[in-house]
Amino acid sequence: MPLWRALSSFDPSVVATERWRLDLAYDGRGISGFAYQPEVTTVVGLLRVALATTLRLKEEPDIIGAGRTDAGVHAFAQVVHVDLPVQFFPDERGEPVQRLLSSLNMQLRGQISVLKAQRVSGDFDARRSALWREYRYLVFESDSPALALTSSFAWSVEGPLDIDAMNRAGQQCVGTYDFRSFCRRPTNAGPEDPLLRRVISVNWERVPDEWAMSPTGDPVLRLNIRAQSFCHNMVRNLVSTMVAVGRGDIPENTIKDRLETPQRDHLPSAAPPEGLSLIGVGYEEFAGGPSGFVR
Repeated sequence: MPLWRALSSFDPSVVATERWRLDLAYDGRGISGFAYQPEVTTVVGLLRVALATTLRLKEEPDIIGAGRTDAGVHAFAQVVHVDLPVQFFPDERGEPVQRLLSSLNMQLRGQISVLKAQRVSGDFDARRSALWREYRYLVFESDSPALALTSSFAWSVEGPLDIDAMNRAGQQCVGTYDFRSFCRRPTNAGPEDPLLRRVISVNWERVPDEWAMSPTGDPVLRLNIRAQSFCHNMVRNLVSTMVAVGRGDIPENTIKDRLETPQRDHLPSAAPPEGLSLIGVGYEEFAGGPSGFVR
C-alpha cells in the first residue's frame, strides 16, 4: 500500500502515535539554521514539509532536535525526534521504513539526508536525553585568497598558527564555567544571568588535506570540542579566540580571564559558520547510542 494511502486520514488528535528517532546530515549552505522559522528555509522547516508530504498528514509534525545549529553550519550526525502514527509501522525494520527514508531523501534532494530512522520509547527526547554534543571546526593556514569552494567548509586564515598555544588556551575552558563572554545572550536572560556549560574535551590537531581541497595543499587544523551542551555562538567565538591566540594577537590566558570575569569587549568576532559541523550526539544505548562516528 502506498505511504500516503495508509495515512490519508491521519489526524494527530485521534490517532495513536509512537516516537521515532531520525539521524540527519545536512549541508548548511543556503539554510538559515536548524530551528523552524516560517519565513525562511531551515532544517526543521524542510523536514516538516517532507514528512507531511510523504505521509499526507493534515498538519506538519513537531520536530525536536538535539541542538540548534546556526545558519551556514553543517551537520553529519544531528538527531531529532518526531511522533508518527502507529498503524503505518508494524515492523520498524520492514519495507515501510525504507520507503519512508527513500521518499524523504528524494524530496530533500541532498540538502538534508535522513540517515536512519528507529522506533524509541515515548520518554526519549532528542534534546533532553542527549549526554553530550561534539562539534568539529576546520581551519586552513593560507597566505593565498581562499577559494569559494574551500570557504564553504573551512575557515582560511593567514598563518602560521601556534597549535600548541591554541591547545593550551582550549584546555582553559574544560570544566563547568560561565560562558557569557563567548555566547549570545538569550532573549529571556539578563546581562548578569550566568550561562553555565560543561565542556568535556577540546583538542586541536593538524591532519593531512587528503582530498587536496586547499589550493596550497597544506595540512588542515581540526578542532574537536565536546560539551554537555552549548550556548548560541559558543563554539565559533571560542574558535576565533583560540585562532587569535595561535597568531599571537591576544594573550594565551584570554579564555581563562574571560571565564572568570565575563565580558566580550575586545574579543575577536565569531569564526565563520561554514567551518563548523555537528559530528556527534551522545545517548545511552537504550536510546540508540551515539550518532555519527565519535564515541
